[in-house]
Amino acid sequence: MPSIKIERLNHAIQEEISVILMKEVKDEALRFVTITGVEVTTDLSYAKVYYTTLHQEKLDEVKIALEKASSFIRLKLAERIEVRHTPELRFIYDSSIDYGNHIDQIIRDIHEKENKD
Repeated sequence: MPSIKIERLNHAIQEEISVILMKEVKDEALRFVTITGVEVTTDLSYAKVYYTTLHQEKLDEVKIALEKASSFIRLKLAERIEVRHTPELRFIYDSSIDYGNHIDQIIRDIHEKENKD
């Protein structure tokens, strides 16, 4: 169970990365990226940054763009968040939204089938 300090840091990093992507990163592929969560390790050396995007067809392009921009994003984080060591960022696609949409579709299909019977 993460400490309150780590949870606050997770939230602060999530907010700051969202702002950086929206206002400061020049790459257009990253304009429609949403940061869904952050998990910082207890030693603050790494941060898993979970993201999703509106354009599923450009998922590979978004992943490459995030990897290219990670050092810039980390530099901006270091300027905004006061920690001794800014964690290295690892971007991970958050498939939970896709999974939730899939489950919703299954439920809709079941309801439609029940209404036809």
